[in-house]
Amino acid sequence: MNEKSVKVVLEEIFLGIFNQKCILTIDEVLNELAFDIRLPNRVIDAVDGKETWASSINSNKYISQTNMEKYDEYKGWMRHKKNLNSLDEIIKCWNKINYTTTERNYDSINVSKSDTIYSSENVYRSQDCRNCKNIIFSDGVLDSSYVLACQRSSNCNYCIRVDDSANCSNSYSVICSAKISNSLFIQDANSLYECMFCSHISNRRYCIANMQFEKEEYMEIKKEVIKWIIKEFKQE
Repeated sequence: MNEKSVKVVLEEIFLGIFNQKCILTIDEVLNELAFDIRLPNRVIDAVDGKETWASSINSNKYISQTNMEKYDEYKGWMRHKKNLNSLDEIIKCWNKINYTTTERNYDSINVSKSDTIYSSENVYRSQDCRNCKNIIFSDGVLDSSYVLACQRSSNCNYCIRVDDSANCSNSYSVICSAKISNSLFIQDANSLYECMFCSHISNRRYCIANMQFEKEEYMEIKKEVIKWIIKEFKQE
């Protein structure tokens, strides 16, 4: 993904949750919303000296998946047999071919600055995502689309900062919950629709801080909460 396409996805996500455009730059989104997400890191390809992105940074040498495949086609990774008389000789031979592959993506398209991506499309600076589309700054996301700064979650759509949750949509800041939609600041809850600042409850709608409200008064308060969230973004 290039910056233009990333911004388009950010706009869609913000509109789906806050009904407002994204007022942040890509770097601001990273710093303010994905600051604690485990993401691929920038490393240097030992073959061509160019930047590449890896989910693991515990290696001495890196090679992008593209360069690894090119080398395999051009020369191949097998080497001629030679006598090995010591463990040091074995290690020296191993070091010559022991590159950590980066930017690994399988059956995926339009993926950038990401690693270990499977059967996905439009992924930016994320890792360990499977069967996803339009994913930004996320880790460990499955069967999801239009998500930002999410981790260890599945079947989520139009979500920001959803952790350890499943089946969430159009929601912001959800932790350890399931079946949450159109909600803000939810933790350890299940089957909530249009709720805010709620924890440890299930099968509710129009609740704020675990208190029941009428739809009309709830929606008025939600407008003010969204204004506060957007204002906080601007202040940062």
